[in-house]
Amino acid sequence: MSSNRGKTAIVGIGEIPTGRYPEQNAISFALDAARMAIADAGIAKDEIDFVIPTTAVFSFQFSNELTTCRLVEELGLKGVSANTTVFSGGSSSTNALRIASALIETGRARNILFVHCEKLGTGVSTQGGIDLFSTAGISMEWEVPYGQHYSTVAALATQRYKHETGTTDEELSAVCVSNRKWAELNPNAFFRKPLTVAEVMGSKMLATPLRAKHSNMLFDGGAAFIVTSAERARNLTDKPAYVLGEGGAVTHFAYHQEPDLTRFGWAKAGREAFAEAGITPADINVAEIYDSYPIFQLIAFEEIGLCPRGEAGAMHLHGDTWPGGQLPTTTDGGMLSKGHTGAGGSVSLLVEAARQVMGRAGQRQVPNCRFAVETAVGGTYMDAQVTILGNEIP
Repeated sequence: MSSNRGKTAIVGIGEIPTGRYPEQNAISFALDAARMAIADAGIAKDEIDFVIPTTAVFSFQFSNELTTCRLVEELGLKGVSANTTVFSGGSSSTNALRIASALIETGRARNILFVHCEKLGTGVSTQGGIDLFSTAGISMEWEVPYGQHYSTVAALATQRYKHETGTTDEELSAVCVSNRKWAELNPNAFFRKPLTVAEVMGSKMLATPLRAKHSNMLFDGGAAFIVTSAERARNLTDKPAYVLGEGGAVTHFAYHQEPDLTRFGWAKAGREAFAEAGITPADINVAEIYDSYPIFQLIAFEEIGLCPRGEAGAMHLHGDTWPGGQLPTTTDGGMLSKGHTGAGGSVSLLVEAARQVMGRAGQRQVPNCRFAVETAVGGTYMDAQVTILGNEIP
């Protein structure tokens, strides 16, 4: 496989605060985020020549409008040659970045705009949201009839992982606390009130051993980023977010076909990404780990090599992943504290990874941040995607 290390970069990012906006249409989230990204990149909007929206799962009709170029018209873009949707659930941002990098590297595009927007907080009823996440990415033949849904998926992985590693409920709950500490510093996060391990463990049981505060909640939101060539990036900013390494592994569709519920494909994806980037996990300054439930943050953290197996929970409990800790992790607050916005869970993490290496993270800025790793995953954790960004090329 040919290497794309350092040939492309993210140069502009935009994001609206996660929340509930019943009076606003989803298109406004997309437009606001896109305009922020264009301004942040310091380019004229007509320099955008390729647009990649991702699916908004709250509405098929609205997603169809995004696919058929509504953003191009609403933004008044005059130089666009193509508009195409890229969607793979929670790994949509990573896969869109991979496609964008390939288009730029082959000369098919110069400046690519990726946009995500979602209205899961107010665009669907509570029951509609429950129904959506009880069936999306879950086998309608072999799992849905038996009551499988996302909370039971996470509960199965959590139960098995605890059995194999000895990780405690306190350590599991500490993931929520760690992410909340970052959310307290993030003006775009919904949950900014301090949280304790005792509060997490005292919340009602959801799906044994998971409790309500181990889960995410659905919100409205939007984010965007712009990708260009490394050469162009160096003319736009002193600190581009170079795309240094990518890796991925698809392991299953039906959850019961996953070979290992406590590992998934993270080790393979991580090895590929680090090998391409030419660095090791020890070089990472910030880790943006997908966190729809605490267990998946722990598993990915370990499997990509950030610590030995079974030790991630203790690191989260003892403050190693908190602000000021040795390995700042999920520094936007993640889906557990920033909020779940469909595919936006990973979009936010990728935007945050870029923000950190570009030195634009405000109160959350990790000092001397050179390299960031981001993980993303779609459906019932059926693919493992790892991306490494940096403000220098090793």
